[in-house]
Amino acid sequence: MPVSRTDTSVLGRWWWTVDRFSLYALILLMVLGYVAMMAVAPMAARRQGIDPSIFIGKQVVFLVAAAGMMVAISLLQRRQVQLLALVGCVGAFIATALALRFGPELNGAHRWLRVAGQQMQPSEFLKPCFAVTTALLLAEGNRRAALAAGMGRIATLKPRLLWYGVALALLAGIAVVLKSQPDIGMLIVIVAVFFTQAFVAGIHWMIVAVMGGLGVLGGIGIYFTMPHFRDRFDRWWSGTSAPGGRDNFQVDRAAEAFGNGGLLGTGPGEGSVKLRLPDPHTDFIFAVTGEEFGAVLCLLILAVFCFVVVRGLLKLLAEQDQVVVLATTGLLAQFGLQAFINMASSLQLIPAKGMTLPFISYGGSSALAIALGMGMLLALTRRRTSRSEATE
Repeated sequence: MPVSRTDTSVLGRWWWTVDRFSLYALILLMVLGYVAMMAVAPMAARRQGIDPSIFIGKQVVFLVAAAGMMVAISLLQRRQVQLLALVGCVGAFIATALALRFGPELNGAHRWLRVAGQQMQPSEFLKPCFAVTTALLLAEGNRRAALAAGMGRIATLKPRLLWYGVALALLAGIAVVLKSQPDIGMLIVIVAVFFTQAFVAGIHWMIVAVMGGLGVLGGIGIYFTMPHFRDRFDRWWSGTSAPGGRDNFQVDRAAEAFGNGGLLGTGPGEGSVKLRLPDPHTDFIFAVTGEEFGAVLCLLILAVFCFVVVRGLLKLLAEQDQVVVLATTGLLAQFGLQAFINMASSLQLIPAKGMTLPFISYGGSSALAIALGMGMLLALTRRRTSRSEATE
C-alpha cells in the first residue's frame, strides 16, 4: 500500500501503526475460508434447497463485510474501542437473553434472533465485548488497589474485590443465560477467557486454583443434569457408540475424511465424506478441507492461527497499559480456543461441539463477530506515537 510515512491522515497514521502482519494473516484466513467453502458449497446448498451460487455469494458478502468491519474498528482509538465494548456487551447480553425467550428453536436450542430476514446469534458478539469489558473491570480494580496501597492490606484488598466481584457477577449472569439456551461450548470459552484474564491480572494462584476447581465441579454438574451434553461426552469417550447403541457418526466420518485426504487431498470437489456429514460447511469444515486439500492445507490453517495468537502475545511484552494487556489476552484466548475446539472436535481430541472455525466456517454471525474481536485486537495493539497518545 503506497502510503508515505509523512502522511498524517487517519489512514496514513493507521497504516504505519497497525500490525500489518497480523492483518495479512487474518485476511489469509478469510481467503482460505473462501477456498474451503467453494469445495463444500454445492452439497451444503443442495441440503438447504438453494442454488449453490447464492450460497457462495452470501459467504462472499459475509467475508467482505467482516474484512471491512475489522479494518474500520482497527481505525478506532483505544478509548473508543473500550466504549464500543461496553455498549456492545450490554446490547449483546440483552439480545442473547431475548433469544432465549423469543428466538426460534433450532436443534433443541434457543440461540438465534431473526434480524432483517437473517438468523443472528447474539452470543457470538458477546464474546469479544465481554473480553474487553472484563479487562476494564479487572484493570480498574488493580488501579484502585494500587492507589490504596499505602493504607494497609485491607484497604488495598477492598477495591480489588469490589471490581473483581462486578466482573464475576457479569460472568455469572452470562453463564445463566448460556446454560439456559443451552450453549455449553460458548460458556466454556467465556469462562476460560475470564480465568485467563484473572490470572494475567495478578490474582493469587490459590484463587485461580479454587476457581478452576469450581469450573470442574460445574462441568460435572452439567454432565449429570444435561442429557445432551452427557450423550456427546459418552460418545466421544467410548469411541464407537453412546448409551443406546447409537454410532459415534460425526467424528467417525471426520476421521475417515482425514484418512482419505492424506497429505495432498483428493482434489477440490472430489471428497465423498461431506455427502454424509450433517454440518460439512460449519462444524466439520476442517474435516472436509482435510479430505479435499490434504494435511498440507490443514497445517497451513493451523500455522496461521498460531501465528496470530503468538504474535499478539509477543506484542504485549512491551505494553504498559494493563487494560490493553488484559483485553488483548482475552481476545487472543477466545480466538485461539474457538479454533482449537473446532479442529480438536474434528480430530476426535475432544467431544464433538458445534462451534465454527473462525473465518473458515460458513456463517454471518460468526464471521462478523470474529471480525469485531480482531478489529479490537488490531486497534489495541497499534503502535502508539506521540500524536496518537495525545488523542487518547
